[in-house]
Amino acid sequence: MIEVQNLSKHYGDKKAVDDISFVANDGEILGFLGPNGAGKSTTMNMLTGYISSTSGKALIDGVDILEDPIKAKKNIGYLPELPPLYMDMTVKEYLNFVYDLKKCKLPRVSHLKDICGLVKIDHVYNRIIRNLSKGYRQRVGVAQALVGNPPVLILDEPTVGLDPNQIIEIRSLIKRLGKNHTVILSTHILSEVQAVCDKIIVINEGKIVADDTETNLSDKLTGAHMLTAKIEGDYEMVARTVLDIEGVEVCKLINERDGVIECRIESQEGMDIRRELFYEMAKLECPILELKNAELSLEDIFLQLTMGDSATDSSALEQEEA
Repeated sequence: MIEVQNLSKHYGDKKAVDDISFVANDGEILGFLGPNGAGKSTTMNMLTGYISSTSGKALIDGVDILEDPIKAKKNIGYLPELPPLYMDMTVKEYLNFVYDLKKCKLPRVSHLKDICGLVKIDHVYNRIIRNLSKGYRQRVGVAQALVGNPPVLILDEPTVGLDPNQIIEIRSLIKRLGKNHTVILSTHILSEVQAVCDKIIVINEGKIVADDTETNLSDKLTGAHMLTAKIEGDYEMVARTVLDIEGVEVCKLINERDGVIECRIESQEGMDIRRELFYEMAKLECPILELKNAELSLEDIFLQLTMGDSATDSSALEQEEA
């Protein structure tokens, strides 16, 4: 388990990470998201003990990374964005080197064999790393992180630069690893988080702005008070009528095509305006062709959390222009 308590990192007046706290539980894959410069890499570096924090604690399986770094780091398997590979070594030589470096106590031959089987590099075990494809080098990087069977895995951009088939394979591997390890996956690829992560943390300007599952985040940011409607009729007339319904705060045009408007309707939280909307549109003789709760995609959630209302507006504009 990873527990972060009020962790901060300051560079002079600049707060790269500002008093963040979160927990990654056993057997959980946690997606760590954030725009460039948000504090993502700084947080990963503090968790692995590469840099020290200004204040706060990072506990790895109950051990403070600063108070007892050697013990804490034994609990971590780390894959940086650029895997620390020695290109002139064979895979066998490299993994044996890592085994010695980590002072691993597990049975050498069987342990390394199990790791190679898990990440599917058995058949390249005696090949020189320089001659492997990027996908296999990435697998070797994951293998070195698994030496010693650490309970915590921290993976930084594990699929960057891979082709689609390799990405699918690495994602499948991460899901398998999540059954027996706590995994933090730092990435900027939203579909990757969607595919493998149990929980999402979004960091922006050094602060955590979200810590929940994708479904819960979508519900919190939209909920039943935000609807998407397709209505046959004139937008100006429809909007005036909709805004007169008690509790409605926004009626915003998303798209208009062939006499059908698509609009986003927001009401006060806790108010269900669907029946009243039906009756009012019936009076106008403007049929409702579609009505549903507005569900945000992970991209919408990310943009809304990191850019605010301007993200929602630009997203709607893009749909309108499309």
